[in-house]
Amino acid sequence: MKKSSYEDKQENIPALKTPEIEKWEFMYPNSATDLRIEVPEFTCVCPKTGLPDFATLIIEYRPTKFCIELKSFKEYLLFYRNLGIFHEHVVNKVLRDCVSAVKPKYMKVTGVFNSRGGIQTTVVSVYE
Repeated sequence: MKKSSYEDKQENIPALKTPEIEKWEFMYPNSATDLRIEVPEFTCVCPKTGLPDFATLIIEYRPTKFCIELKSFKEYLLFYRNLGIFHEHVVNKVLRDCVSAVKPKYMKVTGVFNSRGGIQTTVVSVYE
């Protein structure tokens, strides 16, 4: 079997140590409050070419006891700026880290990645 040119480039992604996503206490835990965070200038790097990838990330969630603290979330997202990572891994890693930080009732992360070579990618991952 032919070895992929991406082999050995993504195994460490789930275990990456990222900056902490801080939280603050939500005072209406039993309310039907949904939050949406849009990040129109997200960047990471193609793991094969090293070229930048640009995306809009959308994080939607229903908090239980905690909400994402936005300044720490910005610092968390800067971690990806020079990281070679697949689009699918970005979305799943962000979802996993955000869920771990705030333990929501529901969370969905959508990554709408800009077109490259005539191909546009949208990735959606959900925690319920």
